[in-house]
Amino acid sequence: MASMTGFARTDGVTDPISWAWELRSVNGRGLELRFRLPGGFDALEPALKTEAAQRLKRGNVTLNLTIRREEQPKLAPDPMALEQVLALATSLAARIPGAPPIRAEALLALPGVLRAATAEAAETTPSHLDAVRAGFVQALDSLTVARREEGGRLESIATTLLDEIAALHVQATAEAADQPQAQRARMMENLQALLASAPALPEERIAQEVALLAARSDVREELDRLHSHIAAARALLAEGAQVGRRLDFLVQEFNREANTLCSKSASIELTATGLKLKATIEQLREQVQNVE
Repeated sequence: MASMTGFARTDGVTDPISWAWELRSVNGRGLELRFRLPGGFDALEPALKTEAAQRLKRGNVTLNLTIRREEQPKLAPDPMALEQVLALATSLAARIPGAPPIRAEALLALPGVLRAATAEAAETTPSHLDAVRAGFVQALDSLTVARREEGGRLESIATTLLDEIAALHVQATAEAADQPQAQRARMMENLQALLASAPALPEERIAQEVALLAARSDVREELDRLHSHIAAARALLAEGAQVGRRLDFLVQEFNREANTLCSKSASIELTATGLKLKATIEQLREQVQNVE
């Protein structure tokens, strides 16, 4: 079992650039890949998207590539400043008898003669692309491992919650055993009130009311379906891979049976157990929504 939540980072250096991949994944209805690639590396996206889609089946995944270009600072002379300084130095040397010849390093040391040159951006080469792609595969491997580790924790939590639901199901079954007697008493009260308000009520109408009340009081079908759902959920957990959608749908069925159980309950005890079931099922739903 894998979670849809995970994070991975890899980095490396391929002169004159250094690169870093950061992959972040959260839960989602399907698979959504959002690449953020700097200029010069856009051509990698189709191949990387195919690679990711083969490994990940669900989740919203952000795949961010950062590139830094390591460049040595360069200096270049300012032509106008150098021309002015040279003219002044030549004129001054001509006016001083025996003056030493003008030295280039002395001129270049003067303020404003040298300035930082604008470095040209290094070209992205095939070797750069290959290195960045290999780093992406490493990051994808790490993300897959992180999602599986989180999936293992989700499986443990889901198993514990299923055990709690199964225990509550046993408790509800025991409490529902007295349901017919409680409903029979309520039925007699309703019939007496009905006959008091309408003494000439036809027998067919009375039979309809009795049948309706009897159907409303029977929770065996809900308990049987809940038992079946618990077994199905355990089977999906055992299956493991790519069961998130099916588990999510199954938990909705859990909740439907718990709601019906509460609505049909004729005792405080069964209602309390039904509410505990709903709370535990909600906890299970929160965990299941993160399963791939």
